[in-house]
This record gives sequence, structure tokens and C-alpha cells, in this order.
Amino acid sequence: MPVPSNGRSCSVRSPPQAGHREAGDVLIGGTFPVTYDRMDFRFPFTEEPMYPECRVYFLAQAMAFAVAEINNAKTLLPNITLGFVIYNTCVSLRRIHHGTMWMLTGKGVPILNYRCQSNPPMVTIIGDSSSTRSIPMARLLGLSRHPQISYFATSPLLSDKVQFPSFLRTIPNDIHLILGLAELVVHFGWTWVGLLTNDNDYGEFGGHLLKEELLKAGVCIAFHEIIPVVITASKTESIIEVLKMSSARVVIAYTTATYMIPVMDELSRQNVSGIVWIATESWAASPTIANKGYGAVMNGTIGLAIHEEEMPGFKDFLHHLHPSTSSNDILIKPFWEAAFGCQWPSLDNNTTPQDHKMKRLCSGTEKLETNENPDIAHPDLRLTYNIYNAVYIVAKALQDMQACMPGNGPFYNNTCASLWNFRPWQLLHYLRRVRLRSQADGGMYFDQHGDPPTVYDIVNWHLQPDGNPRVVTVGRFNRRAPKGQRLIFYGTALHWNTQESEVPLSVCSKSCSTGYRKALQKGHPVCCFDCVPCAEGEVSNETDSTICWLCSSEQWSNDKRTACIPKIIEFLSYQEPLGITLAVVVSLTAFSTCAILCIFIKFRETPIVKANNLELTYLLLGALVLSFLFSLLFIGEPHPLTCLLRQPAFGIIFAICVSCVLAKTIMVVIAFNATKPGSNLRRWLGPQVPVITVSLCTIGQLLICVIWILRCPPFPERNMNLKVGSIIFRCNECSETALWCMLGYMGLLACASFLVAFLARKLPDSFNEAKWITFSMLVFLSVWLSFVPGYLSTQGKYTVAVEVFAITSSSAGLLICIFLPKCYIILLRPDLNTRENLLGKGKKITNKMKTF
Repeated sequence: MPVPSNGRSCSVRSPPQAGHREAGDVLIGGTFPVTYDRMDFRFPFTEEPMYPECRVYFLAQAMAFAVAEINNAKTLLPNITLGFVIYNTCVSLRRIHHGTMWMLTGKGVPILNYRCQSNPPMVTIIGDSSSTRSIPMARLLGLSRHPQISYFATSPLLSDKVQFPSFLRTIPNDIHLILGLAELVVHFGWTWVGLLTNDNDYGEFGGHLLKEELLKAGVCIAFHEIIPVVITASKTESIIEVLKMSSARVVIAYTTATYMIPVMDELSRQNVSGIVWIATESWAASPTIANKGYGAVMNGTIGLAIHEEEMPGFKDFLHHLHPSTSSNDILIKPFWEAAFGCQWPSLDNNTTPQDHKMKRLCSGTEKLETNENPDIAHPDLRLTYNIYNAVYIVAKALQDMQACMPGNGPFYNNTCASLWNFRPWQLLHYLRRVRLRSQADGGMYFDQHGDPPTVYDIVNWHLQPDGNPRVVTVGRFNRRAPKGQRLIFYGTALHWNTQESEVPLSVCSKSCSTGYRKALQKGHPVCCFDCVPCAEGEVSNETDSTICWLCSSEQWSNDKRTACIPKIIEFLSYQEPLGITLAVVVSLTAFSTCAILCIFIKFRETPIVKANNLELTYLLLGALVLSFLFSLLFIGEPHPLTCLLRQPAFGIIFAICVSCVLAKTIMVVIAFNATKPGSNLRRWLGPQVPVITVSLCTIGQLLICVIWILRCPPFPERNMNLKVGSIIFRCNECSETALWCMLGYMGLLACASFLVAFLARKLPDSFNEAKWITFSMLVFLSVWLSFVPGYLSTQGKYTVAVEVFAITSSSAGLLICIFLPKCYIILLRPDLNTRENLLGKGKKITNKMKTF
């Protein structure tokens, strides 16, 4: 390859080296964002870009502390000294690429595919602190299967072992974080939440998965606002306006501290409180936020944070850091300057404090343990514990590799790998099988995807007097626990930013109580609903029920629609007022009929009784007594026998009654006409006409009833559908046609009797019984004509009551109209009960009857 004319070889210029190396028999590499890259990305490229200075590096010191602890303990690698290489990435993709190549090749200007250092070998690289930088790093290291252990890269994409075969991590991936956040929301009963995400892969991918998981759990998203990479004041105000207008009182901020700070600034400026914030591990315990005075608006924030374990001696280790004892560490002096606000004198010239914007010169006598900077006095040790774990995992894997017995090795032909000469993939084999027993909750290990067991701390922000929040661990989320036991709370009182001690509500619609069901509101999420009362016969015995359950056929809903109760069995009972009243009336009328029968029997030799055809009179009174008594079969609980007998008995007995009335009317007509000279009707004055009339009329009704009973006999029935909330215990007539045929036949007889009596109404008053028969049939027909609409318009026991009333009133009409005038004469006016009066013109009797 030709050399350029200027005599210099071709190379890609690299950023200034920002690393630190400690010698050892084997080296562990580590990439850490010791500083944040605060460069202006809008620079015009008219000059070389400026690179930021280093600030703090507690993350890097966690690896140094773990290595020192292992080397001093001599329990894991007693004959091996661990060394390390630290590289500051400054949150820069360019630096992460350069740092990875620098550690692999051993050169500040890396030469691809070459390792320019023979010993000691670089066994593993621990890093980086984010998924964005870990992904290109993992692609590069995966080409040679060089092990990489990240302490803060949470992207689920990195669990794909096809793309990232050598990537491992000591922090759970975001899938488990999302599951934990969803369970946290469900645990507190929040179904209406807002969502904030940032405009990058982390926010877009995580927000999408979080929404899916929340929807599965029955939680609805009230709004989803995206925080752009470059956020403007108008966009921040727009987000705050959405927060203020929304009815959701819980907001999940699936973002990082950098993106949350502008939102919190605006919340503080507008004094927006009353919102419960749910934080991810990216900012749940972030010291960057905790020391900015956001306590008033962020008090009560709850979230999942990286699990924290104690690292004995680490704080003392940090407090003993000093530039004089770490002369090879190029990061210690910038850190010291940031911690104490001083400036080290430059070696190139005599710099004075005035040349450095009035900063005093660092003397070296400053002490870290007395520093008041919160980031130094109370450093966040959650991430450092992940780094600490990673170092111990590498040491344990190296120990397992060193302990391999030849012939029992895991590689080809049962060979072992030499600690001084091994392939990267061989160490990867041991790394994936390490299990640290010193960890809580079952140990630390990697699953088939290179992910650790999922354990998060549940943290809650408590407002302090100085206005800053204090991050308090109140519980734990353990993914390995059985479902329902993954969330564990320690009993620490939770603080909320709603001025209430109870868990605040965040629902689109309030819960539906028992007796109601949820009816979704059209065009709204499923969490927005109306509470609709259950219909009659349906119940719901749990809150927020989506359906009402139908009661069984023998049950009905109570008034509150919360339980099914047995239906009321309804029939005309002797225990209720209506049944008692009807039974008393029937009994009185039956007794009255018997009394009249006795009177007629006693006074059977008197002219007025003899003139009324004794046989028909006795038969009619007996039939009337039976009609009254048989109506009692309609009252009380239906039985097969009573159902079978009551309607046919009623029909036959009434047919006898009406046929007797008809026969009496016919006999009146015959008797009157037979007295005329030359009449041939005398021969019909005997008993044959009444017998034939009653027999023929009764046989017709008897045939109807017999056919009815033989073809479709009535039976007891519990009707569940006839009346709401009741079981109508009744007699099913089986054939409505037969019933109406029976009633129709009875009506036909009554009409015939009424017609004959009406035609005979002008007979002489002294022997005019037809007039009273006319009145009785008029009452009879009126009752039964009114019975039809009453029978058809009533239900249950009232239908039976209507029929009993019709039977009783029509029978009473016959009794009163036909027999009461005669009883009056027999009992009160015996002077009129003479043959002379009956054979006279009857004026005297007529006048007396009118008086009655």
C-alpha cells in the first residue's frame, strides 16, 4: 500500500484516551460513563469537536473495590492477581467503540483483528451502562465470542443469543420490569393511568410492551405523551396541560432521569400536585432527581428500582480515594476538582486561581468523608452492586476454569482450558454456569438468555423538610416467586401526593356494586362504563361484574338484585284473607241453601210448596248446595284429585241447576196452558217432562266432561313464567277448548231458560213463577258474561277467585230470586199461603210481593 507523500501512515484519529489500568495476572475491562457528554450537537464542524472533562466515577470504583477485595481475600483466586482496565465512555457511541477496541488490542490507536499485548489477557469486559451503547459493543465482541457483562443495559433485544451470543448482564431486562410495573398497578387497583415515554428506542419499545401488558391486566391508558429528545417549553407545557386535564391520577413515566427533569421543572413551576407517579428503575432512585427540590410535586412517587445489597467497606473505600495514592488514575484529579470545586495547578505553566474563574487551587488536604455534596456523601450504590456482582462472577468463572481436572473438562475430548491460554468462548462457557450463593433470594446466575434472576426493590419517595424527596425501600418484586406472591411490602407506611392516607383511586368509572353490571360506554376504553342495574330475575353478587346471572326457574332475584331467593308459591289459600273471605261466604250461602231446603221439606204440605213441583225444587236446592260446596275445591293447594274433579263437577252441577230452572219454567207454561178448555197438555203435567228435561240437559254436559277427562284430564302445575317473581301453583285445565265448551253449554242452557221464562212473564200473577225465574236467569247470565273478561284478565290465584265468585254469586242469584219470595210467604205471611190465594187473581199476593 503506497505511503502518503507527507511520510505519515494512514490512521483514524481517536479521541483522547480516558482510561485507567491496574496491573494483574489477568485483566478485567470495564466501560463506564464517568461523565455525561454535554457537547452541543449543533456545532458547525469548523473546528475539532471538544470532549467533556471527567466528573465522578463511583461506578468505576465499584469494579476497583471488588477487584481489591478479591485480591486481598485470596479465597477465589489464591494464586492469581486480578487487574483491571477502566475506560470512560462519556456516554458516547464513538467512545464506546474506541474503548472496546482499545481494551481488545491494547493500543490507543486500535488495529482491527490484532491484539498488540501478549500478557496479561483481557478476560471479560464489563459494560456498558445503557442498551444504546451496549448493543454495538455486543455486536463487536460477539464476533469473537468475547464475554461481555453489562450492569445497566436492559433492552430485551440483548436477550437474543443469535445476535448477541456473548452478552450477559447483571440487571433484569425490561420485559420483567414491565411485568413488575403492571403487577404494581394491578396491586393498588388502578385501572385508569397515563403514560409518559421518551422518544427513543427505550421509550418506544418499552412503552409499546407496557401498554400491551396493562391492557392484558384490564388497565386502560388515559393518555400517552411522548417526551422528545430535544424538548421545547411549548411541548413541556402541553404535556403538563394533558396531565392537569386528565382524570387519571396515576402516571407511569417510562423514561430516564434526563427526560424527566424538564417535566418536573414545569410541574414545580405550576405547582401541579395530586398525581401518583410510577417510576422505572432508570429514575426511581436517581440521585440526579432526588436532590433538585422536587419533593413537593413528586412526593409519593412509587416505582421499581435496581435491587440494592450491602457492600461492606465500599463507602470507606471511596472516602480513602486520593490523587496521591492513585497517581496512575487519570480520572481522579478531574473527580477531585468536581467534588471540591477547586482547580489543580497546571504543570505546563504557573496557573493562578484568577485564571480559572475564581476557583481556588486544590491543596490535596481535602477529605471526601467531610464533603457535603449529596452525590459524594450519599452515593447511589444500586448500580455499583451490579458491577460488584459482575466482577465476582468473572472471578468465580476463572476459579472454575482453573479447577478443571484434565480428562474431566467440558471441551473436546474432555479437555480443560488453561487460565493462561484460553479462547474467549471457553470462559463464556464457565460464566454462563456460575451461581453465586452469597446473594439473596436464591442466588445470582444467568438463564439461557444471559439474564439474571429478576429482583427489584419497590421504592417510595417521602418528602423531607428541605423539600427534597427521600427514597425509601418499601418492598420487593421477585419474579421467581409464585404468582400472587411476587410483590412483597415490608409494612413501611406509603406516602402519597394526594393528601390522603389511603391508596388513591385512579379509575375512569367508579366500581359497580353488587346488583349492577358494567355497560361499556360507546367510543371509550373498556375501563369507562356505566353501572346498569340487573334486570328482574338476574343477579350479580360481586363488584364490577360484567354480566348478571339468571336465577334458576324456581328462584327470583331479591330487591337489590344481589341474590336469588325462592319464588313465592302462589295459590288461593285458606290462610290468606281472600281465601278466608270466599270460604266464609260459600259456607254461609251453602248453609242458607240447606236451611231453605229444610223449610221446604218442613212446609211441603203447604199450597205454595206443592205448587212449585217438589221434586224439582228439592233437586234444585240440592244442586245449589253442591255448587256452593264444590266451589271450595278451588280454594287451597291444588292436588291431582281436586284438579281432576273441580271443573267437571262445577259444570255438571250447574247444568243440573240450570236444567231444573228450565224444567220448572216449562212446567209453569204447561200448567198454565193445560187449564184452558180442550188443551192436550194435561198429560204432560206428570213427572216425565221434568225428568226428561233435566236428564237430557245434564247428559249433554256430562258427555263434554267425560270426553275432557278421558282425552286431556286437568293436572296440578307449577307455572314459572306466568307471573314475575312467583310460581303459580294452579290446576292446568289441559284443554282450554273443553273448558270453554263446558261453559258455553252451560250458557246455552241459561239462555234457553231465560228465553222461556221471558216469554212466560205475562202469565197471571197468582201463578207466575216465570217472572222470578226470568230475574234469576238475568242475574245468572250477567254474572257469567262478566266472568269471561275477568277470567281472561287475571292471573294466578285471582283467576281462581274470580271463578269462585262467579259460581257463588250466580248460585246465590238463583237462590235469592227463586226461593226467597216463597220463604217470605212461608215464614212471615202464612196467611197468604192458601189454596184460595194461589187460585185467585193474585192481586193481593202481587201487592204484597211488591211491598217485599
